[in-house]
Amino acid sequence: MEFTSERRLDDDVLERGFTLGGIPGLLWTPTTASAPCPLVLLGHPGGLQRMYPRLLGRARHAVSGGFAAATIELPGGGDRPRMTAVDEARADLQRVLAAGERVDDGIVDRLVLPLVDAAVPEWRAALDALLALPGIGGPVGFSGGVIAIAVRLAVVEPRIAAALLFAGSYVPRAVLEEARRVTIPLLVLLQWDDTGNDRQMALDLFDAFGSEEKTLHANTGGHTGVPGFEGDDGDRFFARHLR
Repeated sequence: MEFTSERRLDDDVLERGFTLGGIPGLLWTPTTASAPCPLVLLGHPGGLQRMYPRLLGRARHAVSGGFAAATIELPGGGDRPRMTAVDEARADLQRVLAAGERVDDGIVDRLVLPLVDAAVPEWRAALDALLALPGIGGPVGFSGGVIAIAVRLAVVEPRIAAALLFAGSYVPRAVLEEARRVTIPLLVLLQWDDTGNDRQMALDLFDAFGSEEKTLHANTGGHTGVPGFEGDDGDRFFARHLR
């Protein structure tokens, strides 16, 4: 891991940019912590520059709760090399949605599975590097989407102790089956009026999770309309499970 930038924000948050094997990322830590902080990984669906305002808000929430927060750029996002097959599947999805047709499993598989296969090893490598830094310790939480990436991580990564998931993306049937092997505590956020995604698919995924503790918060509104108070609930969720 190589740090490429550093700045102190006006609310006692230290923000550092880094690269790891050519993958850009961001790390936010409290400037006043006296002991190693638990870590929250921030998932997202796009390039860091485009997602930065929303990521920063989530990171500040995490740091105010005494956690470190970190993210990396999604494969094919930002300035990273394009994933041509994924881009083609995304274009097919948009055409189907615009025509009011049913999204078939083939499109979902072509869109999501290559991202999951590419992103999960990168997240695990980032976790190795982040936990080796002074001032950061376990346990680890995962927050955000793409939800299929989070599901795979929860299955294969034993260092992740809890996850706050955003039910706002399509889920392949294979990932739905993987969800039955997820056993960590979960808080799942669902925007009820998100017309770009399949509500029933999100409910089926929640039902499939094998966790003994799983909570679903469904709110009215579109994809980006998650109420601000859900950030406070997320802080309490991670405080219960990462401390």
